[in-house]
Amino acid sequence: MVASPVRTACFILFSSPLVFCSAAFAFEREVEIVPRAKSKAAADAASGPRADLRVDVPLVLIPVNVTTPLGASVTSLTKENFRLFEDGVEQTIANFANEDAPVSIGLLLDTSGSMRNKMKKSLEAAGELFKTASFDDEFFLVEFNERPKLTAPFTRDANDLYKRLVRARPVGRTSLLDALHLAMAQMKNARNMRKAIVLLSDGGDNHSRHTETEIKKAVHEADVQIYALGIFDSEDSPKRTIEERNGPHLLDDLATETGGKHLPVGKLNDLPGICARIGAELHNQYLLGYYPANFARDGKYRKILVTPVAPPNMPPLKAHSRPGYIAPAE
Repeated sequence: MVASPVRTACFILFSSPLVFCSAAFAFEREVEIVPRAKSKAAADAASGPRADLRVDVPLVLIPVNVTTPLGASVTSLTKENFRLFEDGVEQTIANFANEDAPVSIGLLLDTSGSMRNKMKKSLEAAGELFKTASFDDEFFLVEFNERPKLTAPFTRDANDLYKRLVRARPVGRTSLLDALHLAMAQMKNARNMRKAIVLLSDGGDNHSRHTETEIKKAVHEADVQIYALGIFDSEDSPKRTIEERNGPHLLDDLATETGGKHLPVGKLNDLPGICARIGAELHNQYLLGYYPANFARDGKYRKILVTPVAPPNMPPLKAHSRPGYIAPAE
């Protein structure tokens, strides 16, 4: 078990022009992608504690997004604007960063048969997400229908990922939980401290070997944020199955447990803009680090609460972060 929970995310995109072309969906689209420049501070942060060394470091790292009551991101806070508690006991914040550090991102795309009329917008959404990437971001791609498939392991070549993405053909049922299990295993190869999984799906699971309980346990132990975009049919749609009706609740639970978000998509045309906002949010996070006052290696779950202290003349703020982690065991 890792000693410091760290977030992860899954998205993808890079610098050179990318061309979408798919006979199946009969559209072609050029996307100009220019990776954002990396600041010196971000470069220094990226060269900080390596993700593969977290087992030997007692430092607990918590990615945090701060928003106003209207949902706008707040990026100008300092360490003094945060209070952090573990199991109700206030902790001393030892490390603080608010620079645009690189992210390891996994994109999970539902390619089941019910996505047939939603693939075009889903590909556009992936493109908008990729445009937010910086030079040192890395990505992998998992497609899932009857079973999940690692279409591309970690890479910085967004052009190759796009070519693979547009070849997806919707067919079969939905193995969503199995896809998450595969993605979390792949995320163990991440090189960046910040990690996230972005999931695009239009329904609940109906064809997985792994259970919801198993995946929730794995989520508790992982250092990855999950951002789920549910492209659900309306509540009164006769096409909705029992699994699809349970889908929003499942995605909401998984996202909340990781400090990510579940963002239901009411209109397909909203999907690209939502993905772009997620990508921007992943690069506008604070990273708080602390050494737990409780240093027992007991393997128990510990609750975390991050409270932002608003500066004068600023409205009350809300912090979005992981609600807890599992301590390392001997």
